[in-house]
Amino acid sequence: MTILGALGGDAAARAVTDTVAEAVAALRPAAGRDWSGVRAGQVEWDCLHTAEHMVSDLFAYATQLATRAPAAYRPVEYTLDPPGTGAEGALEAIEAGGVMLALACRTAPRAARGFHPYPFRSAGREGFAAMGMAEVLLHTHDMAQGLDVAFRPSAELCGYVLARLFPHVRQGDDPWRTLLWATGRGELPGEEPVDGWRWYNNPLVEAERLTLEALTVPAAADLALGGDGGFDWVSGGPFEGTREGASLITAAYEKGAFRPEWGSYVLVRREDDRAVGSMGFHGPPDEEGRVEIGYDLAVAARGKGYATEALRALAGWALARDGVSVVTARVDPANAASRHVLERGGFRQAGHVDGAGGVLVFERRGD
Repeated sequence: MTILGALGGDAAARAVTDTVAEAVAALRPAAGRDWSGVRAGQVEWDCLHTAEHMVSDLFAYATQLATRAPAAYRPVEYTLDPPGTGAEGALEAIEAGGVMLALACRTAPRAARGFHPYPFRSAGREGFAAMGMAEVLLHTHDMAQGLDVAFRPSAELCGYVLARLFPHVRQGDDPWRTLLWATGRGELPGEEPVDGWRWYNNPLVEAERLTLEALTVPAAADLALGGDGGFDWVSGGPFEGTREGASLITAAYEKGAFRPEWGSYVLVRREDDRAVGSMGFHGPPDEEGRVEIGYDLAVAARGKGYATEALRALAGWALARDGVSVVTARVDPANAASRHVLERGGFRQAGHVDGAGGVLVFERRGD
């Protein structure tokens, strides 16, 4: 499994810069040709239009992130200017777009988000970086096919894009080949062809004082290896349950069985952007629409209502999803504090796991 280990704005900026550099280096040998007369691989555009699309995406993502666009794309269009700009100008514009997106990633606060429509209406600096990287990698591939030049980007860059935007896809031994397959551009042994596809940015669930941020695969991998996952934790964190949940995410990802909505969420206090614990699901809903939830809160953050607040928000979010009818939780009978959290969160005792005296089962049902 190939995942860029470093997290944060500087790492995201470097990844964007490296991606653009590899793309421009591959396309430059064809800069003397008329790109407007060559179709870009399987897409319907010519190579010059495809390059302009790449430029537009890079600048647009930078704008969305830098301005914290809240609910829509900013009303601005990015095109090659003047009309008639050729291949050399297009390469210069791609480099400029890469610089702007890298700068936005490097300077944006960790919690900054900007609008992006799919699938959860926003992205942060690492999400916009990965989307920009994907656009450059994939459309450079398209152009390279049309221009008959070689292009094979580094495994680290492809692995990061897969882990960040395609967490439901098993990466395999060749991340580039997997990325091409996942976006309908190639074949993968043992897998059906991909006709339609979307990428994933991690969901957020807002509570009164907290933002619940779904762990991405790169963040989970960092936590599982002893890092902080890119979060600023209160004293004592990250915690044992958080690291265990992160390990489950990376294990599921390696098997191609991870479902991004149904992993772990880090509880981030909005007033100071510090992580106070985690809460998440033990897996996706079963055939009966049941999903189990668990949580882990810092000792220093207990007694402030954070667990109850987060539980209400995340359970409500889950019950609003298609196919979910009940959220369950297990608790030791001796853990009175956890029982009270569940009760205040709208859960009711529904039995025992192993008969009377065993682990208690609580559940909250949808309307």
